[in-house]
Amino acid sequence: MAFIRFVDRPVFRNPWAEFERIRQGLDELSRSYGEKGKAQARANVYPPLNIYEEPDRLIVTGELPGVKVEDLNLSIEGDTLTLQGKRENLQTEPGISYHRREIESGSFSRAIALPVKVDAEHVAAKLTNGILTIVLMKASEVAPRQIKVSAE
Repeated sequence: MAFIRFVDRPVFRNPWAEFERIRQGLDELSRSYGEKGKAQARANVYPPLNIYEEPDRLIVTGELPGVKVEDLNLSIEGDTLTLQGKRENLQTEPGISYHRREIESGSFSRAIALPVKVDAEHVAAKLTNGILTIVLMKASEVAPRQIKVSAE
């Protein structure tokens, strides 16, 4: 009689994991090619953002190196903050042969759904050394209030 040790058993493979891997590959392929099979340049101009909350305000910071203040447009409508702008091409000399080109240039537009209601009248934005900082004051009905308890 043969004894089967537990270590000799084949490892159970989840068949759905392989389908998920294939699906992710197809998603990546579809992002790389547009209509009619033409390769599209993948724009990586979207600024990476951090959004965090303090008791009375919401703060959004983003990396925007190479973006000028005059090329940046911010707007707020309801609970959506929109960042639009463009990053100019750093090298425009003809005949340049790149060995590596990772810094994208071009226009970007990004709409962010804000997690809390904000007061659109009290918004400040500052661009310093390529870091954009937007301070949005929370709406009065959202801001926490201290309630004093009295003893009788």
